[in-house]
Amino acid sequence: MQINTLLVANRGEIARRIAKGARAADIRPVAIHSDADANAAHVRDIGHSLWVGGGPAAESYLKIDAVLDAARRAGADAIHPGYGFLAENPDFARAVEAAGMAFVGPTPETLEQFGDKASAKAAAIAAGVPVIPGDEGALSDPDEIAKAVLAMGLPVLLKAVGGGGGRGQRLVESEATLAEDIEGALREAKSTFGSEGMLLERFLPDARHVEIQIAGDGQGNVVHLFERDCTLQRRHQKVIEEAPAWGLPRDLLDKIAADAVRLGQTLNYRSLGTVEFLVVDGEYFFLEVNPRIQVEHPVTEAVTGLDLVALQLRIASGAGLGLTQDDITCTGHAVEARLYAEDPANQFAPSTGQITDLSLPDGLRIDSGVETGDSVSPFYDPMIAKLIVHGPDRETALARLADALEHTTVTGVDTNRDFLLALTRDDSFAAMQVHTRWIDAHLDALTETSTLPRDDLWRAVAAVLFVMDGRVDASANPWENRNDFTGWRLGLGGDLLEAGQRVALSLAGSDESELRVSPVGTGGAFTVYDAAENALSLTCTEIAPQRWQITHSGETLVVQSQISAGWVGLDTSDGRMTFHAVPPLAHAGEDGVAERQVIAPLTGAIVAVKVANGDHVAEGDVVAIMESMKLELSIRSGADGIASGISIKQGQMVDRGQVIAEIMEEEQT
Repeated sequence: MQINTLLVANRGEIARRIAKGARAADIRPVAIHSDADANAAHVRDIGHSLWVGGGPAAESYLKIDAVLDAARRAGADAIHPGYGFLAENPDFARAVEAAGMAFVGPTPETLEQFGDKASAKAAAIAAGVPVIPGDEGALSDPDEIAKAVLAMGLPVLLKAVGGGGGRGQRLVESEATLAEDIEGALREAKSTFGSEGMLLERFLPDARHVEIQIAGDGQGNVVHLFERDCTLQRRHQKVIEEAPAWGLPRDLLDKIAADAVRLGQTLNYRSLGTVEFLVVDGEYFFLEVNPRIQVEHPVTEAVTGLDLVALQLRIASGAGLGLTQDDITCTGHAVEARLYAEDPANQFAPSTGQITDLSLPDGLRIDSGVETGDSVSPFYDPMIAKLIVHGPDRETALARLADALEHTTVTGVDTNRDFLLALTRDDSFAAMQVHTRWIDAHLDALTETSTLPRDDLWRAVAAVLFVMDGRVDASANPWENRNDFTGWRLGLGGDLLEAGQRVALSLAGSDESELRVSPVGTGGAFTVYDAAENALSLTCTEIAPQRWQITHSGETLVVQSQISAGWVGLDTSDGRMTFHAVPPLAHAGEDGVAERQVIAPLTGAIVAVKVANGDHVAEGDVVAIMESMKLELSIRSGADGIASGISIKQGQMVDRGQVIAEIMEEEQT
């Protein structure tokens, strides 16, 4: 059939990826969105989107009737489900075909076969594919499961028959917790997958995870697109994927691929599918089949040069594979890292909120579902982007990935960037001396916050860049005042001290330090003074937008900066740092009269007035507190004396530079 219009029944990066593939095939894509995604990047990118319901997926992306209605309204000839949501739902696939549209994926019968792990295992056995030793049938009675576990011998992996994507698995390692583990596994299986059926399998503690990408035309013709290695996992969730599987014998990988193809052939497999295996000590065992496009499909595209979405669309239109096994080659090595909005220091809890800055490097493939200003919703997977690099060999690819991560910046939400960077630099991973539980065993070391050997230098750099970044709108940066000297302090009486902008910075909860940054000198030279007036000299040269070359004592360093109201982020050779800044003391200007004027440093609202006319005030006392751009600023007195001429009240808006009070000299008696 001719596909002219394609409904993309998904969101985020995969929706954008599918739309790109559709356009390349001269097919018009149409998106869907929930309330939470009304302004999402995939909606903006695709350009035509239809509302399908509320924020929770159960009220929108999982509603078969709503998705089908959107497809009809769009005049769609086909629906691509992406991954997740309805991608593996046989009822949805059947409803799509009953509505006269093509389902871009396997047949409903295949989805039923592989949606149940027990039947998938049975299909593998029938095709002569090695399976993990264990109980071949699904069990749901707690007593029967307990007896089977004890007969098999610990450790045993309990797997929900309807599970997938790493969910619905529980490892039983101790007889003391056996009953509790079984109860929890059954409860999770029922609440998440609607079935209490459990498979029992021998646990393979030191296995690598190798998966074969297959494609079939539904007529018995099946090819493989080589393998991917997805061994780096955290709690059964893939973290970094690569292709091909480095360090394993090619003849072993060829045997695994042949078995995957044979399994597909026995089922007349249609569309893309991934046959997953565990490999240990020269043996391999069937794990499951994911009958859809995978998150990690870009690494296969990188090494084969094939467009997998285009291949899916070709198959769905009835045009067949258009290639044979001999046409498919594997060149170089590709690695993908999944960048998530999550907090590694808090058990990788999702981090929601608005992304205030998203800076992703050039020179590699990036599949992203968000942009600067977008929000990470609590309703969906918190993926920010996939970073995919391709090189002539694995060593080069890993080095390029590390470099890409170093130049990746996300602010507004926590991310796993540093965790990914630690993985790319780990010697065990470089030597592929890892297994599927390796991350869990080394999690503390991989998420440990590194101590910086040059704290004082980085503080000084942060202070300088916060003052100097002229590309930041002055309305968003209380320190951006190079066009006037409001907030700069000159010495009064005696010798003239060097003018200096005062910036107070704290790093990762450390004590606040006040620094004084001199005006810029020749060649971008600065002197930064700490609270004890110790001087540190450096030069700062912008070499690209938000990218700076810093020179200090004969050492040259390159940093990436991200600056917003209240913080400055630095990506450095020592790691990622975010400094929180306290607005500078609004000292007066060039003479004693100005020193006794209390001036509003920014435009904003007065939230508190701390003194009244006639009060005794000491230098540094807080006269008022104002709020500007979500920052609270304490406006302090620059001299000792008596408060006078207070012209403000709580809730009042004031302008930058406005005199809000005066400090009169006390009469000498």
